[in-house]
Amino acid sequence: MRLINTTSSHPELVQNQLRNTDAQLVEVYSAGNTDVIFTKAATHYELLISNKYRAIKDEELDAIRQFFLKRKINPEHIVPGKSKTLHTNNLIEMSFQIKE
Repeated sequence: MRLINTTSSHPELVQNQLRNTDAQLVEVYSAGNTDVIFTKAATHYELLISNKYRAIKDEELDAIRQFFLKRKINPEHIVPGKSKTLHTNNLIEMSFQIKE
């Protein structure tokens, strides 16, 4: 699975997130019909994964999680056991709490 940074194609989404939430960084990635919004705030990281056309597969979820843990999220900064995942067929939200 290849994730491509498509942040520049979503300026309104990025601006709204930065303006209306505690986000410090917002990036949008795409892997075909699966989109991922990565958000970094002072207290947490968030991944919002969506696919309008089908359920998100477990292998896909694992690949996306590993991609961001290797490239964007420093595992040493995450509070162990404080990750939360909200899961529906076409939408998954993952939140990782940052150590103070």
